[in-house]
Amino acid sequence: MKTKLILFVAFFTAIATFSQKKWTLKECVNQALDKNISIQQNKLNLEIAKTDLKSSKGNFLPTVSANSGGNLSAGSNFDPVTNNRSASTTFFGGNVGVSAGITVFNGFRNLNLYKQAELGIETSKLDLAKIENDVSLFVVNGYLNVLFAKENLEVAKVQAEISKKQISAANDRFEAGTIAKGELLNFKSTAANDLQSVITQENALDLALLNLAQLLQVPVNNFDVASLDVQSPSSDLLYKNSSAVYDKSLTKMPEIKRAKLAIENADLAIAISKGSYLPTITSSVFANSNYRYIIKPTGISTGNFFDQLDGNLGYGVGFNVSVPIFNGFKTDASVKRSKINKEIFETRLESEKLNLKQTIEQAFLDVKSSLKAYEAAKISLEAQKEAFKNAQERYNYGVMTLFDFDLVRTRLVNAEGAMIRSKYDYVFKTKVLQFYSGELILE
Repeated sequence: MKTKLILFVAFFTAIATFSQKKWTLKECVNQALDKNISIQQNKLNLEIAKTDLKSSKGNFLPTVSANSGGNLSAGSNFDPVTNNRSASTTFFGGNVGVSAGITVFNGFRNLNLYKQAELGIETSKLDLAKIENDVSLFVVNGYLNVLFAKENLEVAKVQAEISKKQISAANDRFEAGTIAKGELLNFKSTAANDLQSVITQENALDLALLNLAQLLQVPVNNFDVASLDVQSPSSDLLYKNSSAVYDKSLTKMPEIKRAKLAIENADLAIAISKGSYLPTITSSVFANSNYRYIIKPTGISTGNFFDQLDGNLGYGVGFNVSVPIFNGFKTDASVKRSKINKEIFETRLESEKLNLKQTIEQAFLDVKSSLKAYEAAKISLEAQKEAFKNAQERYNYGVMTLFDFDLVRTRLVNAEGAMIRSKYDYVFKTKVLQFYSGELILE
């Protein structure tokens, strides 16, 4: 009973600990990489590629087989000299044997097939890396969306609290007779709108958490993430130009490496096709024996089974040379197709490079634009804060109408929202550039 109680407490303690856990960005990425179905499928493809390599190794080994057979026959023989027919006789016999064969030479096809199988493993690894990169970016974006929603919610709560305090102050002024009831009602209406904004931002945060939790395949209940230090991202660009990122990406991005491997594979395919022009040499060894029994009405005429096998044993070695002379231009066509395929893969490499370059150029431009928007948002927010502070004093002294005061307050709320959006937009786009340069570090 005591043991059960301890296990019960430990179980629920573990659940409580999990529910209180705040996931870091690195933990989120690792969880997604571990659970993503597409990644699991590509890991299986990698295992298939490893199996193909094992199969290609077998082409260098001899094939060995054993065989055995038997037959039952019956009949009589006619002697034309005596004009007599012998009695019907039944025979049972069989044979056993073992043989081995090996390909000595087949135009280096086995060697090139083995090299292709090795490339297949590397290609599968790069396919896996490409999907892992895509999933990682999705997680980073989802993670930042959660933090973005959290900051929006905090701003909304602060505005709601300000409105609440303004209602209290307006009540005092209304009771003192310095403002009309309509102005007090306007304050209450603004507070209600601010409370509605809090609810809207809470829903946005719940949705962002749900999206991230689904991406990680974890329960959304009590799911939360740890904060990142994005309070004041650097205003300095990490890279001087897009070319610096592109040069690094050529050695980092799996899609470029995969395109290069496809060209290597095409070269091997050409060599395999050309191998059909060359002769094929095979060698074999064999050993076999047989046995026979006569079945008579009086019984079976037997000889020792193993003595028969030993007495009838035969063995030998052989080789075969096949020289291709003409096969209806099939080899020519195969070589031509392989060469064309190589040209196709070469153009695909150039296309991948071009797409990557254009993507990085766009990403670099996005970073520059988001940085400008971020800097402008900071300046605007500081200005709106000063304007709101001044408007609050003027309104308290009665030299500004409530309508004008609400306009200033609305501009401040909008500036705070724009500041948050521009900050997270700049952070994410900076991380995209770091990703392409191979310098993205997840914490």
